[in-house]
Formats: sequence, C-alpha cells, structure tokens
Amino acid sequence: LCPPQRHGLAVCLALTTMCTSLLLMYGGIGIGGGHPEPRRRQQQQQVAAVPSRPPERGQRHPALPVGAGLLEGYISLCRDREDVSADCVSLQPLKMHCRSCALVTSSGQLLGSRQGRRIDESECVIRMNDAPTRGYGNDVGNKTSLRVIAHSSIQRILRNRNELLNMSHGAVFIFWGPSSYMRRDGKGLVYNNLQLMNQILPQLKVYMISRHKMLQFDDLFKRETGKDRKISNTWLSTGWFTMTIALELCDRINVYGMVPPDFCRDPNHLSVPYHYYEPLGPDECTMYISHERGRKGSHHRFLTEKRVFENWARTFNIRFFQPDWEPQPLPGAQPEASPLA
Repeated sequence: LCPPQRHGLAVCLALTTMCTSLLLMYGGIGIGGGHPEPRRRQQQQQVAAVPSRPPERGQRHPALPVGAGLLEGYISLCRDREDVSADCVSLQPLKMHCRSCALVTSSGQLLGSRQGRRIDESECVIRMNDAPTRGYGNDVGNKTSLRVIAHSSIQRILRNRNELLNMSHGAVFIFWGPSSYMRRDGKGLVYNNLQLMNQILPQLKVYMISRHKMLQFDDLFKRETGKDRKISNTWLSTGWFTMTIALELCDRINVYGMVPPDFCRDPNHLSVPYHYYEPLGPDECTMYISHERGRKGSHHRFLTEKRVFENWARTFNIRFFQPDWEPQPLPGAQPEASPLA
C-alpha cells in the first residue's frame, strides 16, 4: 500500500491499520483534553513505510516527493506573542530537511572517540534528551540542530537550560510522551512545563509529537517486530523516535555510538557506561539486556530496536560509527557486485 520512498518516515498507515492503531493508546485522553485534532491538510505529503526487507539489487530509491521537508504530526508552541501564558499551539508542519545528519547517541562508546569535529561537519546534528556537549566536545561535537526529548527528561532539561537551551541557537526541540502528559487542559505535566519553558525562553522552537503521530510510532513498532507495544509491556525508547524522525528529515544518517544488535553477546565486549556523561552510571550492556529480558512492568526493548535499525540500514543511507559496523547480510542473500567490476 505504501511504496518505499527515500525520504519517507516509516509510518505511512493504510486505512485499515489506521483504524486498528487507534486502539493502541499510551493511556489517558489525548492532546487537548480529549478534543480531536483538526483534519490534516488534504494535500499533505504521503510518507512511505520502511520496507521489511532490503531492496533488490540495482533497485533505486524514488526521487524526493513534492512537499518533502514538511514534517506532519509535530505540534508547535506559539512564539513571538504577547500573552505567552495563554494556551496556543500551531498545527503547521515542521519545516526541516538536511542532506547529511549526525545522529549522536548518549552511549559511553563515544568516550575518547575524538569524533567531535567529524560530527560538527554534518549539516544537521541530532541529539537526545539531556545529553550535554560542554566538556565533551572533542568526542561528541558542540553543534546541535535537533534534540529529541522524552517526557522523563524535561526536568533535567529545565535545570540545565543555560547549557541545553540557551546555547543551542536555532535548534529545534521535539518532546514526546504519553498522551496524558501532553494534554492541554491544565492536567498535562509535560505540556505545562513546556508552557513554562516558552515563558522563560519564548524564542525556542519547541514541538510536541501529536497523539496521532504517537500511535503511528506504535504501529510502526508492531509492523517491524510483530510485537504489540502495549501487550508486550514495551516503552519505545527515545532512540526509536529519534531514528525514525531522522529518516523523515535526512538524506544520509551517520549514527555515532550505537552498537550492533549482537554486540553484548560477545563475552569480551567493551564495557562502557550507559551514558557518556555519567561515568559511574550503569553498564551499557547490563542495561540493554535487563530491559530486553524484563517482563514485569514496562521496559525499553533496546536490542529489538537495534535489530530494526540494522534492517533499515540495508535499505536506507544509514551508517554506524564508533563502533564502526555494517548490517549483517541476510541468510541466502547474494553479495552485490562491485560497481567497478
């Protein structure tokens, strides 16, 4: 139903899946205290699903569709207005497109990497949550174009706003969270904090992921893994949202600090902290494995997500650095002939 497109986000839903995905909710009522979102513009860009298998040899990605660079499903808080305390959001699409992106993880794999200059040479640099750059520039760079932030990180963002917000000139901030946290009737914890942030720094480009878009992320996870997010007690990670958003806005994605899916199976794997800025924090592989195996309560499925990212890298222009690795060939796949042969 959705032919593969080079720049599409992997969340194009057929009408049937749209109907069923409405049953997959993060809980609570949606953004706006239960009021349905307005209809989308009739001429919005149709985005394509990430295929579940790599393209055949010689297959080329279609040209960039008309309207690319307009990202739907991101709700902007109003800026440059007199009454910043009043409820005000914009449903206009986020306008952003980058030829090359550096997606910088928060992994301890980046410590001592000296990848900072290479990262900053990218047209756009994407970071996650409250991962700092000050004091780590040699390894992770200093430039920030987009920061994707979980609801659980907003307090740390506010505490460190002088570094993470004031120093990020022109950067876009996208916040995600359960719909009950994003509601705009005074009961949404994240939305209330974003309103406060908008009062303190009204020039910031702040967006929230809409409830409908969140359901699309859920549906994407189910289609790529065969697992229902809610039934499997899974919380999608910020990495899941960040990689998928990067597919929407980037022609080429260089990922820094993401290990391959089977990295932690090697008994001699390098032990690093889960976050590069928390050297005494938990071990990365210990965190990945404990979440992957967790059954009681909700957990991130880090290793499952990495298998999906590996598969996407077989189709899209995604490269992994620090550590450097490439997707493993699928069983029975024929090696592609060298273009110089």
